[in-house]
Amino acid sequence: MQEVTVSWLKSLEALEHVPDDQLQWLIDHSEYNTFEDGTMLNEPGKPMTGPHIIVEGSMRFYMLQSRGRRDFVAVGPGNITGYLPFSRGLVSKGFAEAIGELRVLSFPTERITEMIKNHFELTQALVHIMTNRVRDFTALQQQNEKMMALGKLSAGLAHELNNPASAIVRDSTSLSKHLQLVPEAIKGMFAIKMDSDQVDGVTNEMFKVLTAKDEGRLSLKQRTHREDEIGEWLDENEIENSYEIAESFVDFNFKVENLDALKSYIPKQFLSTIFNWMSNKLVAEKMIQDIQESSKRIAELVSSVKTFTHMDRGQDKQYADIHIGITNTLTMLGYKIRKGNITVVEDFDRTLPEVKALIGELNQVWTNLIDNALDAMQPAGKGILTIKTRRDREFVEVFIIDDGPGIPEDIQSQIFDPFFTTKEMGKGTGMGLEVVQRIVKQHRGSIKVKSTPGCTVFSVCFLIDG
Repeated sequence: MQEVTVSWLKSLEALEHVPDDQLQWLIDHSEYNTFEDGTMLNEPGKPMTGPHIIVEGSMRFYMLQSRGRRDFVAVGPGNITGYLPFSRGLVSKGFAEAIGELRVLSFPTERITEMIKNHFELTQALVHIMTNRVRDFTALQQQNEKMMALGKLSAGLAHELNNPASAIVRDSTSLSKHLQLVPEAIKGMFAIKMDSDQVDGVTNEMFKVLTAKDEGRLSLKQRTHREDEIGEWLDENEIENSYEIAESFVDFNFKVENLDALKSYIPKQFLSTIFNWMSNKLVAEKMIQDIQESSKRIAELVSSVKTFTHMDRGQDKQYADIHIGITNTLTMLGYKIRKGNITVVEDFDRTLPEVKALIGELNQVWTNLIDNALDAMQPAGKGILTIKTRRDREFVEVFIIDDGPGIPEDIQSQIFDPFFTTKEMGKGTGMGLEVVQRIVKQHRGSIKVKSTPGCTVFSVCFLIDG
């Protein structure tokens, strides 16, 4: 059994520079306590006690969250925990439980004032423990929150990237097969005999259609009607593969009058061969367009991720347009927005100047607030997300508004507290809004919430030249 002596206390890194007489005073005015495995040492709402120096065994800290337990840290022999001088945490926010047989040297909290008054080095050492604990815990939780946000974004991003990537694979495979040389088709093309006027007429008519102003997307009914019209024309003119040709011609806005014009330049015996050749070229062109569009979409998503994380920039404050960060966040959460049938309204003041900020950190603010709004509207199966920006003298204000059920009035005052969450286990750390508030304060700003059933507004206000 470990005996607590001045030399043992000085072996602890936190107390190695404290004078012997002050450590002896600590021992003389403390008491030993032994707890069996599983003993509950503290729970939410109860006063903090201590400081406690763990001599043998371990202590686990955790919180109950929805239907599960969230462990935070376990500390063993030599660790100092509990209430420390000048700490603002007077009440426990979680549970503390003994692991194995636990022996603790406990200093009575009511004598802290005497310690502060008469034992400077001892007080200083314990305050140093507290500041390190706050710093380490804050960094850990902020990292946990970033990983949680990254997990949410990566899930949506996987869906976003999967669609264009699959399209590229599908279209490139189809294009490869489509471009394979077919002997009969080659023979047919080589057998064609047309004079220069006929060739010019076909070429001019074809490019007249391809370069015409886009008439917009056809409805399903309009497209079906036009395909039927073109299909009937092709059948009447004994064109092979009429169904496939009709489909590709409609993709490029061909009409029956265009076919009549083409027919006037093409000898009848070559009509089917040329129309099939044209259709093949148009299908190939469509596949190439789809591949280009899908590749462009992937490039845009990768660019959004790079800009969103600001991973190619330094960690200092820089001037940037906040709208870029907000729109990139919406891109990252695009899958969740579509899945939730959410309409996004962007009410942006585009005259806002660039703000001086930690852009990557601000993007974390937008991610948390927008993601929370989407979660709030999810049960309804639809919703309207409004994002508004405006200038107020030397400040910029951003409003994130959702038409979800609202935040109950009795918990509105708690939502920025560390560890407070209404989400199920695994879906939230309870640090999201606390981290948001900390980042906003970093930018010399403030965040407020107003919520009633059907309308929740988070307003973020910070200096433009922060």
